[in-house]
Amino acid sequence: MNTRTLALIAVSIATLIYGINYTIAKEVMPLYVKPFGFILIRVFGATAIFWLVSLFIKPEKIDKADFKKIFIAAIFGIALNMLAFFKGLSLTTPISASVMMVMSPIMVLIFSSILIRKAIGKQRILGVFIGLIGAILLITYGNTANGTHANNNFGNLLVFINAASYGLYLVLAKDLSKKYHPITFIKWFYLFGLILVIPFGYQEITAVIWQQIPTKIYWNIGFVVIFTTCITYLFNLYGLSKLKPTTVSVFIYLQPVIATIYALIVGSDTLNLMKVSATIFIFLGVYLVTKQVEKAPKTIKTSSF
Repeated sequence: MNTRTLALIAVSIATLIYGINYTIAKEVMPLYVKPFGFILIRVFGATAIFWLVSLFIKPEKIDKADFKKIFIAAIFGIALNMLAFFKGLSLTTPISASVMMVMSPIMVLIFSSILIRKAIGKQRILGVFIGLIGAILLITYGNTANGTHANNNFGNLLVFINAASYGLYLVLAKDLSKKYHPITFIKWFYLFGLILVIPFGYQEITAVIWQQIPTKIYWNIGFVVIFTTCITYLFNLYGLSKLKPTTVSVFIYLQPVIATIYALIVGSDTLNLMKVSATIFIFLGVYLVTKQVEKAPKTIKTSSF
C-alpha cells in the first residue's frame, strides 16, 4: 500500500470521527460543561497525551523562526477554530454545524490565493459565490422551525468562522507538517494552543459540578479528547504531509453525511427544507472549487505566513 493510499485512509477515518463528534459533543454542552470549559479539557488532555508520546520518539530541534509559525498556526488551528466551533455547536444543531464546515475547502482556496498566490479561475470564483450563498442561507434561515432562531443563527455564524479558521490552518501548517515529525510539531502546536485557550476556559471549567455528570457524558468527553482531538489531528497531519491542503479539506464535505445519519438515528436533530437547500448550494460551490483546483496548473510559492 503506497503512502498516498495510507494518507487517504487516515483522512477518511478522521472524517468519520468528526462526523460522529457533532452529536457526541453536543450532548455534553452546555448542560454539563460549557463550551469554553470543554475546549480547555480537550486541549489540556491532548497536550498531555502528545507530550507523553513525544518521550518515546527521537528528540527533534525546532528552528527558532518556526516557533512563531507554530504559534500562529495554533491561533487558527486550535484557539479560534475550537472556541468558535464548540460555542457555535452549543447554540445550533449538529446537522447545521456539519454543513457549515463544508465551507472549509472554499476558505482554503481563498487563503491559498492570498498566501501562496494560487490563481483563481472563473469556475472557482463562481464556486466561491455559490458556496457563500449556501452559507448565508444556513446562517440566516437554517433553523426557522426552532424556537431559538437567533441563537441558532449566531451559532451557525460561529461555525462558519471556525471553518474559515480551519481552512487557514491547513494552508499555514502545510510546510511545517513536512519539515518536522508529526509528534514534534503537534506537541508544540497544542502547548501554544493550551496557553491561548486557558484565559477563555478557566472560569467555565471551575464552574463544572463533576459529581453530577453521568458516566455516559464522561465517555463522551473521553471520545472528544482522545479520538476527535488526538487521533484526528495526527491522521489529518499525516494526510496533510502527503496530500495537497485542498485534497485534505475536500474530505470535510463527507462530514454532513455522517453527522446527519448519526444525528437522525439518535434523534438529536431533524431536517428541514432550508437545511437541504443550503446544503445543495454549499456542495455545488465546493464541487466547482475543487474540480477547478485539480485542473489548475502548478504555481510558484512566493510567500508564507
